[in-house]
Amino acid sequence: MANLDELRWDADGLIPAVVQDGATGEVLMVAYMNRASLEKTCELGETVFFSRSRQTLWHKGESSGHRQQVMGVLADCDQDALLFRVRPKGPACHTGARSCFFDGLQGFPHAPGQNLGAVLAELGQVITDRRVERPEGSYTAALFASGLKRILQKVGEEATETVVAGMSGDRREMIRETADLIFHLLVALDAMGIGMDEIAAELQSRRK
Repeated sequence: MANLDELRWDADGLIPAVVQDGATGEVLMVAYMNRASLEKTCELGETVFFSRSRQTLWHKGESSGHRQQVMGVLADCDQDALLFRVRPKGPACHTGARSCFFDGLQGFPHAPGQNLGAVLAELGQVITDRRVERPEGSYTAALFASGLKRILQKVGEEATETVVAGMSGDRREMIRETADLIFHLLVALDAMGIGMDEIAAELQSRRK
């Protein structure tokens, strides 16, 4: 396990920090840290970077509220870069995008859309917003209003329909029903206060 004195800081006393959603694996942003910001991150349990343009420490989310709770930190094999696994509280990008990485590069193959983990995280945030805000006409808000018992009944119904679709051999219908099942599962998890990172941790424990 690396310590601060073993890290390979650049000539300006900085080290790149890659920030990753700890539940989904999605890369959210890249920034820089100096020793003081890294120590502050350890103290607060939230990411604190060094702004090269302002030459000062920068507590992520200090103005927007979009903080990043640190779940774990890894140094790379050369100990000249850090990977932060975080629990994001809002988008990472100043544009309002969930991740800073969304522009393709001309001359290279177009990257595929968001991975499943990123889609689930984004959908999970929408579901939470519907639970809190309860907008009129929202199916998700109506589900929350119906109570946990009804939400779980819907999970059961969608699970049955997924099995039926699979038995029929209809590939397209299987995709649709699987999406319905996952959506209703996410609603049930949110209603029970269970986070995606908790599911990820449980799945990771089963990697045998």
